[in-house]
Amino acid sequence: MINISNDSVFNLKPIPLSDVRGELPAMLIPGEQIVAAFRTVRDQLLFTDKRIISVDVQGLTGKRKSYTSLPYSKVQFYTVQTPGLLELVADSELELMFTNGFTAKFEIKGNFDILGLCKVISQFVL
Repeated sequence: MINISNDSVFNLKPIPLSDVRGELPAMLIPGEQIVAAFRTVRDQLLFTDKRIISVDVQGLTGKRKSYTSLPYSKVQFYTVQTPGLLELVADSELELMFTNGFTAKFEIKGNFDILGLCKVISQFVL
């Protein structure tokens, strides 16, 4: 479950942009582009070129959803950990510290260009 309201570690798996939930593109502002998409079992997390959007699917039927938007403009700083050369399972970590003291830590399983994502975030943090 992705619940952005408390400090948690989110274990994410990259997904193709074509697998993004159908209602999410309607939330984007004009010109905003999705740059990366991830999932847990039922939930999704999107990194756009302006913010992070999480979808927390709730209930047995999954019809109830909670959406959270975290703008990069509120990120104070971040740390990143890239996968090691000889690791059996490649994984990366990204930790974002927001101006209100909130911390979001994302653990990304599998091959993913974490430094490319950090470049997008840096455009708004620096």
